[in-house]
Amino acid sequence: MSEAPSGGTTAVARRLNGRRIALCVTGSIAAYKTPAILRLLRKEGADVEVVLSRSALEFVGAATFSGLNGKPPLLTAFDPEIGGELHVELATRSDLVLIAPATADVLARLATGRADDLGTALVLCARCPVLVAPAMHPNMWASPPTQRAVRRLADDGVRFVGPVEGEVASGDVGLGRMEEPEAIVAQVVEALAAPDLGGRHVVITAGPTAEALDPVRTLTNRSSGKMGFAIAERAARRGARVTLIAGPVALPTPPGVERVDIESTDDLRRALRRVLGADLASADALVMAAAVADYRPSAPSTTKIQRSRAPLTLELVPNPDLLAELGEQRTAPRPLLVGFALETSEPAALVARAREKLVKKRVDLIVANHASEALGRDDIRVVLVSADAEEALEAMPKARAADRILDWISRRLGGKPA
Repeated sequence: MSEAPSGGTTAVARRLNGRRIALCVTGSIAAYKTPAILRLLRKEGADVEVVLSRSALEFVGAATFSGLNGKPPLLTAFDPEIGGELHVELATRSDLVLIAPATADVLARLATGRADDLGTALVLCARCPVLVAPAMHPNMWASPPTQRAVRRLADDGVRFVGPVEGEVASGDVGLGRMEEPEAIVAQVVEALAAPDLGGRHVVITAGPTAEALDPVRTLTNRSSGKMGFAIAERAARRGARVTLIAGPVALPTPPGVERVDIESTDDLRRALRRVLGADLASADALVMAAAVADYRPSAPSTTKIQRSRAPLTLELVPNPDLLAELGEQRTAPRPLLVGFALETSEPAALVARAREKLVKKRVDLIVANHASEALGRDDIRVVLVSADAEEALEAMPKARAADRILDWISRRLGGKPA
């Protein structure tokens, strides 16, 4: 018995009604999930063109997509029955290009501008959003060539959904599993929606601060800056004007983000005053993701401290609590103030400590996380603690966690400004 293609008349809201999506499938075993993506896109009202690579046919048949979509998939740019420049025509009429799954091979080819099949030629021609859902062994995802390709594509404006932590085809567990179909389609909907942070100014601090001991040494911490940079990148993608105040890290500036580099806590304090203004009214939200040093040397040496056999004693004095200062200074609902609580305590104590900081610093949201589940990692597990709720998030890539934090900010800001 044949099954009628999904996407017929339904009573559900169609968030993609009339949108044209080019769905490109590449050669990964995760391609078995792509028919489910197709069905969900059609249920949302999308008009979908499926593009299959030659290797994709080793994992899922063309007949599957023909049956679900009501029309055959596109296999080559040189189809004599279609004629013309198919990759150009398809790019022109598409509102979004989705590659799911996206293999390490296709990421590398896209990053170098290759156009040796219909899918890659389509992306090279596309002027619409391009969304990719990587799927590969964790070792392949973590490899330097793949990460270089990812960074280059992100700099070019390509959006990523996943990968996520989980079991892959080999039975190994790690970051490389393709995101689930529902989450991928949710990202398609978001990419085509009006930017929810459009017109907003979001200020984000990221990375460590470094306090001088002498002209060549500093007192610092292990923060990589990845979380703050992820928030900045996602906020810019969602339409915000983003100012990123970054401590000493070697991360590239996300596209569309204004970056201010600082080193010490005093540097950060001055930068915040300059960016926020005397009344803090220059920003709609401030996300203090930076790991600000709690202490600094009382009297840094003006010359290099020479090594000797004698013990060295350093006197440290407290740094100002910048977030608490801003919380005390704020007299209006804006900017929203979001702080981070990085702890080493047990989960129950972690939330209690976050709630204590929420009240003491007079802020709107504390993002609580354990050091072992955050520092230097590409994924993170956090608890969002506000005055009236707490939400524990499962371990996820920092870009996804960034979106969850920004979702909270967007809701509190009430969407786009008048």
